[in-house]
Amino acid sequence: MDEDESFEYTVGGGAEDEFAAMLFGSTEGKRSGRIPVTYRWRDMDPRTAEAVWKHLGQWVQWLVETYHLPTSVVPDCWWRHSDMVAELYGLQRAEQASYTEDDGGFGPITFHERLTSSIERMRDRTRTAGCVGLQAHRVPTRRTLPLEGPGFPDWDPGHEG
Repeated sequence: MDEDESFEYTVGGGAEDEFAAMLFGSTEGKRSGRIPVTYRWRDMDPRTAEAVWKHLGQWVQWLVETYHLPTSVVPDCWWRHSDMVAELYGLQRAEQASYTEDDGGFGPITFHERLTSSIERMRDRTRTAGCVGLQAHRVPTRRTLPLEGPGFPDWDPGHEG
């Protein structure tokens, strides 16, 4: 489906009833033109990645200032931790998707519910990373799985090890 296409919800044998309109804001499901595409980090080309990083950096600055988030939630070196980047990008996309032209009013409160959960996850990750206690960036230890599971040439699904 293209960004500009709309889709319709089928309700009660195809009728667009008032209840569906109330729930969805509109039964046409039109997407807002101001919400850009969500990307997977590993699939971005360099030009796209540069633009996404710029917007994410600005958004994280806004998030930290608006919600008074301490370094124990979003450390100064957040951009050097792939798990924090993924969490913040997901949160950014959720916030932007919460303000669509056909939202019935549930988007903003849903974002705040997600924000609460996200803050707890980020606090745990920051504690694990150890950057706040050290008052400096700590390089995370990379974990590499052994090259012997599904997706590797020597893997045998019948072998139980």
